[in-house]
Amino acid sequence: MKLNGFVVGLAQENTYVLSDEIGQALIFDPGDQADQLINQIEAAGLKPIAICLTHCHFDHIGAVDALRDHFEIPVYAPELEADWLSDPNLNLSAGMGLPPVIQAPADYLWQEMGPQTIGSFNFELAHVPGHSPGHLIYHFAQEDLVVCGDTVFYESVGRTDFPGCSFDQLKAGIEAHIFTLPDETQLYPGHGPATSVGHEKLHNPFLT
Repeated sequence: MKLNGFVVGLAQENTYVLSDEIGQALIFDPGDQADQLINQIEAAGLKPIAICLTHCHFDHIGAVDALRDHFEIPVYAPELEADWLSDPNLNLSAGMGLPPVIQAPADYLWQEMGPQTIGSFNFELAHVPGHSPGHLIYHFAQEDLVVCGDTVFYESVGRTDFPGCSFDQLKAGIEAHIFTLPDETQLYPGHGPATSVGHEKLHNPFLT
């Protein structure tokens, strides 16, 4: 499998596209610049089959409807943030001085954690709240990678000063669901460069 990352929007958010050997793909957190994402996905000859969200803050959902409609694919979102897609106050776009981000409801809401399958993609879903109440991470064990959203960054962690946030909860979730993975596991966060479990165990000042 191959993972491509695209940096989009004012928040410099990472949208990821994970594709298999026949070109089917999952899109993670399409945050903005829908036309650019569509053009790059199509130029690569990929066939998206779903959009998967780690959480529903505005900078991770801004291009959801455009990509859903263009590729005619379903959206999977955290159950605890079901209302956030269509509510600018909950997704925080209302307080950022930007146009409100309003998307249609998700097609599927993640309720059960653990092993999941979409098409040829097999992964483990884990609930890691703290940055947001419903935050999820997607662990692809065979590829040694995690799409981890705004939980852990390169030598940092997600903000916990928003409503419903908790640093203690975030730290506990990272320790339970990310730091228990092999050190070589690659972490692909919502902002900034990729990192690894081993690197963050040694060098993340918020977690060491």
